[in-house]
Order: sequence, then C-alpha cells, then structure tokens
Amino acid sequence: MTDEQLLRYSRHILLDALGIEGQERLLAAHALIIGAGGLGSPAALYLASAGVGKITLVDDDSVDFTNLQRQILHTQSRVGQPKAASGRAALRAINPDIEIVGLEARLGGRELDALVATADVVLDCTDNFATRHAINRACVHHRKPLVSGAAIRFDGQVSVYDLTQGDAPCYHCLFPEGEDVEEVRCAVMGVFAPLTGIIGSTQAAEALKLLAGIGDSLSGRLLLLDALEMTWRTVRFRKDPGCAVCGPTPDGQAPGYLPRSDEDRESSSPACLAG
Repeated sequence: MTDEQLLRYSRHILLDALGIEGQERLLAAHALIIGAGGLGSPAALYLASAGVGKITLVDDDSVDFTNLQRQILHTQSRVGQPKAASGRAALRAINPDIEIVGLEARLGGRELDALVATADVVLDCTDNFATRHAINRACVHHRKPLVSGAAIRFDGQVSVYDLTQGDAPCYHCLFPEGEDVEEVRCAVMGVFAPLTGIIGSTQAAEALKLLAGIGDSLSGRLLLLDALEMTWRTVRFRKDPGCAVCGPTPDGQAPGYLPRSDEDRESSSPACLAG
C-alpha cells in the first residue's frame, strides 16, 4: 500500500476489525454491480470511495431527467448519456486510482455467467425479477456471494446470499420463480428518494464486509425497512433443500448451471423493485 493510499484510507485502517490487511483485501477485490440506478448509485459510490480495486458497473439504460430525484450517481448535464458511462465518470471523479469498467449492456445467459465468474462479490441493483433470478443462478453456479436490494414507495429490503457457505440459501430459496406477475416499478408507483440511498448504502456495507472478511453478513436474514415509520425488522430464512437452483441436480451439473439455451423468465417474487 502506498503512502497516498495509507492516507486516503486511514479512517478504515484505524478500525481494528478492518485495519491494513482488510483494506488491502478491498484494494485487491473486484465488485460487479448490476444496475446503475437508485440502488446502484449509492452502492457504487461507497465501494469506489472505500477503495475496492476494480468495479464493473453494468446497465443498458440511459440517464433520464426523472432519474435525478434518486439516482445520485448521475447529473443533469449527463441526461441522455448511458448510465454505465455516466456512472464511470462519477466514480473516477471520486477515486481515480481504482479500475472502473462501465458496460452498456443487458447481460443474460452465458455472457452474465462469464462476468460473474470474474467477480469477488456481486451486487444486484436491478429492477426486474427475470434479471434477479438470472444473476442468482450465475452466482450459485460460481459460488459467488450476492448482495441483493430492492425498494419501492417507502419500503425497502436487503439480504445476502453467500454461496461460499454450503448451507446458505440462495435468492430462489426465498423468492422462488413461479407464475407471471405484474411487476411494480417506481416509474408507476413512486419511490422515496432517500430510501434507495439507505438500501443501496446497506448493500455497499455488506459487500465491503464480505470482501474484507469481517463481521457477520445478512446471509439467511432478510432486512426490511419501513421508511415512513423508520422501523426495521428482520426475517430469518433457511436453505430450501429442494431448491431448483442451489439444490442437488439429478444430472450431476453444478448448481445454478446455465444451459446455452437458457432464457430469463418472469417471477412471482414478492420483492419490491427500484431503478
């Protein structure tokens, strides 16, 4: 670690649980953030400022004027630009010493699987169930920890699906795919601007803990926030032994295996969404 890095990250290094070793693990890590909207904005900003050595930010959308109420990664001057490019510019302005990759793409199937394989932690900051389940399958396949957040109106939730632990549940264990449902999005229902900041920042905190190897993660716990009442509650859940994604497969394939013909499906998950 250089003298400049020792100074930049000195407030982290002063933390006994983190220290120099923990900060060095962050500098050597690769975080994959899928979604550069309301959740991905604060998550990406905190991971960059904390010194995660490589951040890959994926989003296929462009900055819209209505995004600015909650998507703090973007500015009015960048309306119309791809979110991945806008986000990369914002992160480079905060920390030019880390590697930032912006991908203007909607990933799925083999392409998503290959990218997840390169990451040390994956943050799901997306706004649709099909993508959430595709990300989960890829994380299960490669045993990568997944930090998933969601928010709508005044309600938010966040959990960790740490597939490095053999007995840990995956996203499908909690929210199994089922019949098609109408997805509720903030473009129609609205979202309280600070809510996405709170949930996205919590995702960043969980990701940093996982990368540094400190503390206890939210694995097996779903953290729920009612921002209107400002109350938190925790729901505990376990691995589903019959899970179609992380359970044993009769053909001997690795859990979460993505066949070449795999297509994203809609989900009946009750999770809320934010973009």
